[in-house]
Parts: sequence; C-alpha cells; structure tokens
Amino acid sequence: MDALASTAATAVIQQLRLHETDTGSPQVQVALLTDRINHLSSHFQAHKRDFNSRQGLLKMVSRRRRLLEYLKRHDEEAYRRLLDALHLRK
Repeated sequence: MDALASTAATAVIQQLRLHETDTGSPQVQVALLTDRINHLSSHFQAHKRDFNSRQGLLKMVSRRRRLLEYLKRHDEEAYRRLLDALHLRK
C-alpha cells in the first residue's frame, strides 16, 4: 500500500470508527472495501481487459455485501447510517 492509499485509509477509518482503536469493525471494513472498489472501478475505465483485477473486484464486492448483510442483521440503525455515509444503495 503506498503512502497516498495509506492516508486515505486512515481518513476513512477515523471517520467511521466506533472507538479510538477501532480498525476492524464491520463499518470500517465496509468503508475500506468501498474505497478500494471505487478505485478499481475507475481503473477499469482505462484497462478494460484487466480480467485478473476484475476477479479481485468481484471478490471485494461479495465480501462487502456479506459484511453489509451481517450489519443489517445485527444493528440495522448502524447499517442505515453506514449506507448514508458511504452513499451506497437504498
């Protein structure tokens, strides 16, 4: 991970963390995955035939979906706040 990506990840973590040392809550994981998914989506505008990276993108999307389903099952209010904060569906 380069320095620019590291500072972006730190900013995302600081925005959505639940407590001072939180780096692994579902909210933070979804936010980090969303950031990487958005970056890869823009990558595919220029590199349409990068099928190996596309496989990684699909895995990240699936993982984010599973984490969101978990969050919706366990804390629907946090789920709604996260969707609003990340400008995701619904």
